[in-house]
Amino acid sequence: MTEAADVARLWGARLIRPLSERENAVHEIALPNGRRAALRLHRPGYQSDAAIRSELWWATQLADAGLAVPRAVPLPDGAVLAHSVTGRRVSVVQWVEGAPLGAAGTPLSGTVAQQAARHHALGRLLALIHSTSDGLVPPAWFTRHRWDAEGLLGEAPTWGRFWEHPALTPEEARTLRAARDWLRDRLGAHQAEGADIGLIHSDALRENVMVSGETLTLIDFDDAGIGFRLYDLGSVLSQNLYEPGYAEIRAALIAGYAGVRPLRTDLVDSFTLARTLASVGWTMPRVAPDAPVVRRHIDRAVMCARRIAGCR
Repeated sequence: MTEAADVARLWGARLIRPLSERENAVHEIALPNGRRAALRLHRPGYQSDAAIRSELWWATQLADAGLAVPRAVPLPDGAVLAHSVTGRRVSVVQWVEGAPLGAAGTPLSGTVAQQAARHHALGRLLALIHSTSDGLVPPAWFTRHRWDAEGLLGEAPTWGRFWEHPALTPEEARTLRAARDWLRDRLGAHQAEGADIGLIHSDALRENVMVSGETLTLIDFDDAGIGFRLYDLGSVLSQNLYEPGYAEIRAALIAGYAGVRPLRTDLVDSFTLARTLASVGWTMPRVAPDAPVVRRHIDRAVMCARRIAGCR
């Protein structure tokens, strides 16, 4: 019996099939009531017990408020977290119907108008999540990553010191250091002025947005934390930089958000740059330096640094 099949039995569930092996190993399971759910074997060493419970608490609160996110599926005793025989942390969340909005490195499907409409809806969903979160009072044990100026650009960023990636050429390293300095001034001033900071998803990539008809559902809160609200928009846009309809997608995302919640539109590109830099750091402990995805992330970050911050 596999590790996933063994731990699924704690929920009285039956393993159906593996779904993905990214940060977490995710499997489809069948619960005792016949409903499907997603079982997650969490990446060792990334999140603590308290951090995972915090993630599940937040997502469940949002779902209870009527937002399109999956809530936690508790164990028979009411707990939301278990451990496998190897000590790996395990949780289960509700099943979400539909298909991902897209995949990394693959052009978006549909017309530009259709792409814009979906991103308008995504901007609105992110704004509703932020506004709903402002009304929540997290429990005393709540703990999550920081995606503020220090968490993105400090000496020990949440996803690593991107400017020291071993795959960078000397020129690229200089460009990313210059971009970091430019952003530290800009985002540091924004934070000091009273930036909109609070609970964010921080990883609203195409793979984490499920589409079913006209409904969008945001999944995978594994990287959720406390940070700049605009970072959620920057994360979305970072994956669309090469799309022919980027200008329309960007405008629609901002308009969807602004229809619910005010935002600093002049800083959206800065947070798009911040996400591309963070993504370079993300690869460091996870992907071999010569992997193609590393070069793609570096090229994208350098492009943004030059285009948005004027760094050379």
